[in-house]
Amino acid sequence: MDHGKQGKRHAARSGSVNWPGTLLNGRPRQRADLLYQLRTRSPHELWLVIVDASASTRRHQALSDAKGLLAQLFDDAYRQRARLALLTASGSVPKWQVQGLKASNGLRHWLDGLGAGGGTPLLAALGEAGHWLMARQKRFPAEQQRLLLVTDGRLKDWSMLPAIECPGLVIDIERGPIRLGRAKVLADQLQTHYQHIDDL
Repeated sequence: MDHGKQGKRHAARSGSVNWPGTLLNGRPRQRADLLYQLRTRSPHELWLVIVDASASTRRHQALSDAKGLLAQLFDDAYRQRARLALLTASGSVPKWQVQGLKASNGLRHWLDGLGAGGGTPLLAALGEAGHWLMARQKRFPAEQQRLLLVTDGRLKDWSMLPAIECPGLVIDIERGPIRLGRAKVLADQLQTHYQHIDDL
């Protein structure tokens, strides 16, 4: 991802790792690949996190491992004073947990109680997230927004996906001997980056 000359000149060399920014550049293979959180009075960051907690994510501890990753993400957001929007896709309809609030320790309690079950209203979640982001971009045009979608990609057929107007990363949590690989297709169609959780 090209941050331009100005971004490189002002890039921090130490401190808290900016994981969303780092992972959007692909899997870090050496220390130089890590991006660090700037300590300047730059515009706020918003991390929009969509978590697929449908029944299929129970398989092979997929959701359990995802919860460990989310705990790290929430800690990083808290330290970096990023704002979080958190949307879960399970049951029949997606459900907002927080919408643009500063990360807090209260998310730990939600994460501890997160279980998998029901259908996969992921397309509805993406649509709702897209509308919410558009409205937020009008209110906070300087805000730096990132999408993180955690899913095993086990959806039935989908035709068109909503446009998400910010950089994104699909984290594939599909596990087991037979993998359908739909999360990779989903990432391609959303025009976002892709990583499997095992590679993070």
